[in-house]
Amino acid sequence: MEDRSAKYRAFYAQLICAAAKAADPRLEQAFRTVRREPFVGPGPWSITLGGHPYVVTPDDDPAFLYQNALLALDPERGLNIGMPSAHAYWLSGCAVMEGETVLQIGAGSGYYTAILAHLVGPGGRVHAYEIDERLAALARDNLKDIAHVDVRERSGIASDLPATDVIYVCAGAAQPATEWLDALRPCGRLVFPLAPEGMLGGMLMITRPDDGAIWPAKFLSRAQFIGCAGLQDEDAARRLAEAFAKGWESVQSLRREGAPDETCWFAGEGWWLSTAPPTDSVQVDIAQA
Repeated sequence: MEDRSAKYRAFYAQLICAAAKAADPRLEQAFRTVRREPFVGPGPWSITLGGHPYVVTPDDDPAFLYQNALLALDPERGLNIGMPSAHAYWLSGCAVMEGETVLQIGAGSGYYTAILAHLVGPGGRVHAYEIDERLAALARDNLKDIAHVDVRERSGIASDLPATDVIYVCAGAAQPATEWLDALRPCGRLVFPLAPEGMLGGMLMITRPDDGAIWPAKFLSRAQFIGCAGLQDEDAARRLAEAFAKGWESVQSLRREGAPDETCWFAGEGWWLSTAPPTDSVQVDIAQA
């Protein structure tokens, strides 16, 4: 069975990285290396393409796991291991490097935590936060043999977050938490779904410059996630839906001060997204991140 799983993983890794147009061979190797079986539990499994009913596999053949599809962790609550090609695309976009420190918020059962751990290598660190007690316990058990990963059952919105190079959020929010922005090191990347509960929003990447209140920002793609507790806002959700309906590809920067001007795509409390580019010096930083 292990040999069959390895064969499936090799094809699956090639397929999803091709779909994500991911050029980094380390990313394909990560998806090839990390087995999905421990993270989804014993089969049969419930699988969906998203926006469609779950389909139960006829048995526990691991071939069913190595599809570009959502794997249910809790079908009644709609909790899944997310779409592999989407995560491959987002991880490629934020360019996680060896030796970096990553904070993952919304670790689930730990599958993408293991992918992140492979990307940073033994010289890096992955802090995985999961607020759901059952999922945190599963992640802790699944990842116990990876020395450079720690799993904590806690919220990712707190003032004591570790200094980090990448924050990878797997829960939808109506705004970037100030605590996330403050935890980033210079050239650090925050990737999170600007997508309140039940809404198709976008995966936004924000890069911290060396200084200043104008940060490079861009949407990597559209995205929809289970909501992040503490970062929901009905009015913001309504206004975000209107903003996305008018387009989203033109966003180029996050502004943390100053009044929104004619370049404003969306304004939150104390922050706004602009279609104007950041300064030239900051653009160099994001290109190197």
